[in-house]
Amino acid sequence: MSENGVTRDKILKDYPRMGPDDRFTFECRPGVPCFTRCCRDVSIVLTPYDVLRLTRALRMDSSEFLEKHALSGFTEKPKFPVVLLKMEGEEKRCPFVGEKGCTVYGNRPWACRMYPLGAAEPQNPNPDEHGFHFLIREELCKGHGEGRSWSVREWVRDQGIEEYDMMGASFKALMLHPEWTKKGETLTPAQLDMLYMACYDLDRFRRFVFESRFLEYFDVDEARIEALRTDDEELLDFAMQWLRFSLFGDKTMRVRHSVMEARRRAAGAEEPAAPPAR
Repeated sequence: MSENGVTRDKILKDYPRMGPDDRFTFECRPGVPCFTRCCRDVSIVLTPYDVLRLTRALRMDSSEFLEKHALSGFTEKPKFPVVLLKMEGEEKRCPFVGEKGCTVYGNRPWACRMYPLGAAEPQNPNPDEHGFHFLIREELCKGHGEGRSWSVREWVRDQGIEEYDMMGASFKALMLHPEWTKKGETLTPAQLDMLYMACYDLDRFRRFVFESRFLEYFDVDEARIEALRTDDEELLDFAMQWLRFSLFGDKTMRVRHSVMEARRRAAGAEEPAAPPAR
């Protein structure tokens, strides 16, 4: 699922752009000579929704999943947490691939669903520039020209990518927030830990919400509080709203009126501090 070391700039400049109705022929199945070989020695970046789906499918706590199956790092500018799937053994093989193929196929990551398509967007798009898909052709892969013909639109629908894109929209908006260009690398270690926890370690974030004084500070509807206890998708959406508030000051959370009044009396019009990460 790699792009074979090809840089983003090269993709934007040189790769043929595919629209929703452009077609390609491809099939991945047992019997194709390269079956499961593409799942070795490859960098698979996991999105927050990827981690949510995998932890739920494996019935693991998110902290346990991240420790056992993930490698964590940071981008350079801005400094942002990145989670990659940890490969195993000398072959650096995906831990979820067996003799018959993917053992978590229904919950496979976004990058696995997309292949052999890639997706790219101009970094600073103007009205004439839009995101596009492109076809990844690697020498290893023998699935090209096999099976049926697909349009990009058909492939996206068949592989269940629309749900992943929908669930990833708030994370994408967070990553592209204009305040990142101002912050650079100024996030504190506590902020970086909060960012990592809220994006990827949802079970720890849930404990933070319910076991700290969080709900004493913020006015959250009772119905939503109950949903946050058990609904991981709702919790992930809430986490993205919390990060926009805590990192950038967006008005995505409601501070309790009593907290605001107490802070005003104590220190003028000072905004309440966020509860510390645990």
